[in-house]
Amino acid sequence: MVNKKPFNIVLVAPEIPGNTGSIGRTCVALGLRLILIHPFGFDLSEKAVRRAGLDYWKFVDLKEYHSFEEFLEHEAPLRSQLYFFENHQEQHIYQAEFSENSYLIFGSETKGLAQEIYQDYKDRMYALPMFSENIRSLNLSNAATTVAYECLRQLNLPK
Repeated sequence: MVNKKPFNIVLVAPEIPGNTGSIGRTCVALGLRLILIHPFGFDLSEKAVRRAGLDYWKFVDLKEYHSFEEFLEHEAPLRSQLYFFENHQEQHIYQAEFSENSYLIFGSETKGLAQEIYQDYKDRMYALPMFSENIRSLNLSNAATTVAYECLRQLNLPK
């Protein structure tokens, strides 16, 4: 599949509709594709998704897959294009060397990524720095937006 977007945001089993809506809004702002991998903890027609995306949701370039395996099969990304984000990883976001057509992949809000994904892609896992022991994690929409803008910065977009 040919993708003309600079890079993609992928949510694996998102649970909170407001986060997905906010991330969709970021995707519209940056001209990115939002890829959602089932199962979801909500229905995409839910008001909370539309409310968070406001009147922008209709402009989201959205693709859905029923599983991570289906995503890999249809998108056919190179391993070097996959960037996974989880808390408490050895590598941090500033060590990632993003490329165009990257896939920025985030797990569900409460469970993160599946253990199989974590094991298969441990070398592709990155974290956002957190310096307080009082914080377990960052909000998914905040983390996805932060990573997207770092990727954008590295790619020197817009040109």
